[in-house]
Amino acid sequence: MIREPAFLRDLAQRYTAAWCSRDAASVAGFFAANGSLSVNGASNVGQRAITEVAQGFMSAFPDMELRMDDILIEGERVVYHWTFIGTNTGPGGTGHRVRFSGFEKWKIGEDGLIAESQGEFDSAEYQRQLEHGMEESG
Repeated sequence: MIREPAFLRDLAQRYTAAWCSRDAASVAGFFAANGSLSVNGASNVGQRAITEVAQGFMSAFPDMELRMDDILIEGERVVYHWTFIGTNTGPGGTGHRVRFSGFEKWKIGEDGLIAESQGEFDSAEYQRQLEHGMEESG
């Protein structure tokens, strides 16, 4: 179900703020109880699994910042574009700073929550930045 653009922009802004709050459960609260979040093909179903994914990023990057770049409507999907910035200083971290962009294609349910999110980012560039830092980005 597609909602009004103002509703979707507000949803995306609040979702971004939830990521920046470093409260993983608040991120999961934007998803339906049986909602799914796929990140580069790895699917996580249910709020508990989504909380764990969010917590993984928050633990690995204690200073993480998520920026909303844009929100677009493409057919029956909403496309949320973002940029992630942070330093990998969590447990076992590399100490390197990363900055990478990606997007999530959302299917919004009748309840106004995210029923399905298919997210993608350049994992090779992310891995390179983890190992070498973003300063050497090409």
